[in-house]
Amino acid sequence: MSPEQFLAKLAKQPPAPAYLFLGQEGYQRAACKQALLDRVLPGDARSAGLTQTDLENTTLSAVLDDARSLSLFSSDRVIWVCGAELALPRRVTTNDNGEETAGAPDTELRQYLNGPSPGTVIVFECSRYDFAGDDKPKLERVERFYAAVPAVVEFRAFTPESSRFLAQELAKKHNLKLGGAELAMLLDAVAGDASRLATEIEKLSLFVGTDRKVTAEDLAALVPNAAQSTIFSLVNALGKRDRQSALRSLDILIREGEYLPLALTFLSTQFRLALAAKEARLSTSQQAQAFFTKIGVRIWRDRAEQVMTTAGAFTREHLAKAVALIYDTDRKFRDGYRDDRVVMESLVLALTSRP
Repeated sequence: MSPEQFLAKLAKQPPAPAYLFLGQEGYQRAACKQALLDRVLPGDARSAGLTQTDLENTTLSAVLDDARSLSLFSSDRVIWVCGAELALPRRVTTNDNGEETAGAPDTELRQYLNGPSPGTVIVFECSRYDFAGDDKPKLERVERFYAAVPAVVEFRAFTPESSRFLAQELAKKHNLKLGGAELAMLLDAVAGDASRLATEIEKLSLFVGTDRKVTAEDLAALVPNAAQSTIFSLVNALGKRDRQSALRSLDILIREGEYLPLALTFLSTQFRLALAAKEARLSTSQQAQAFFTKIGVRIWRDRAEQVMTTAGAFTREHLAKAVALIYDTDRKFRDGYRDDRVVMESLVLALTSRP
């Protein structure tokens, strides 16, 4: 089930005897944990009824023995178990049908759940693996091992759209006046991390208050990595072949102490995405966002618009040339050129030259 479904079911029904929390997304997991504790252990009952442990320091058998034991101080208990993946056997074996047997459901866990202790809720948390890439089969093994657990909650990463919606909701909650451009800059700075987003919006609400709008200067002063917005301004200027604006953005980066090889990495990503969009014959930012999401590249709507702006400003040949120039510039950085500024200015001059 999703975190929203978990919260809705928890508000209407008694909690299950055990839950399996899967995924790395921390903002919704914290909200679900708080809701569960409020439901099972309200008020002062939490100090005596909450047990937090980690399978790095104990065993699954010890956790289940603790769950079977009745507490002298609280009739209701929540046992929060981190590192749930550590209970899996290290060796993977297969049966005659080629199926894995090492990830089979744990017998002792199944026996406990056939007759769980009344008033006790166990939460097995696996936040080490994600739902994509190389982590996906590992997460599937964890889910198979804990197949006896009656409720599984999946904490997947926020999509660009859901991150934007969350930011708007949090800004409204804190009465923060956050414009569209500043909102996009904030989302870029936190890279869609919901926990960081909530923290930064709370900081901004305390710093800015409710009397005026949040400015780019506020973001640069308070939000880590907000200087990346200047790099995107450089990218936009290069896309328009605006040499004066590009050199001005580069000067700002240098004066702010930005690591220029890192700025070059952003440029490389931008032009490679633009070249891919050009070769795929994409014409709108919606198409670009759908295309890159389909091939496994998460991209924000504002970033998709930047990519399409760059793709529209350059021909395919010029984009390929830009990628080659960025490669040569990166090689110069690695070769130890003394003045990084001269190297980057040479790249800007080459990229903004008219055909």
